[in-house]
Amino acid sequence: MRSNLFVSVVLLFSLAACSTVQHGVNTELERNAKWALLPIVNLTDVPQAGMRAEAIVETELGGRSLNALLHYPPAVNGDTLFEPAERKVVLDALVWAKQQGVRYAVTGAVDEWRYKVGIDGEPAVGVTLQVMDLANNNVVVMSVSGAKSGWSRESLSAVGRDLIRELLGDLKLR
Repeated sequence: MRSNLFVSVVLLFSLAACSTVQHGVNTELERNAKWALLPIVNLTDVPQAGMRAEAIVETELGGRSLNALLHYPPAVNGDTLFEPAERKVVLDALVWAKQQGVRYAVTGAVDEWRYKVGIDGEPAVGVTLQVMDLANNNVVVMSVSGAKSGWSRESLSAVGRDLIRELLGDLKLR
């Protein structure tokens, strides 16, 4: 009886902070090429969720020694408090990146960035990231998607950082 209770408790706690990640095709990419971070589209009702994810992606890519990482100009992003980002924003950023001679562009979408409703209010994040090779007509060379929820006392940005770090973990650089 006690062992069943123990197994039930362990199972319950392991499900409380769950993560789902889908990995896409990935090849080795040139570390010394010119990289750009493009807008991460906000598909949530949380203001500036895309920009929060961008900040984390930028930090994670910088930690992987991508010294030539450009960030699109602020005028390109429509992710403001009152106006949601649209697909045109990404297309405008792609045009800008090509003008800058960028080889690889990182973009994506945030579809969840919130605290769940309820007694515990666990943080929940859902993100999709893509790396595109602009020298080869915007071919997607890596596409990953994931969702993660955390414990009730964990911060939303910590769960977002953990998920994005996991998503970018398969990024192979040479």
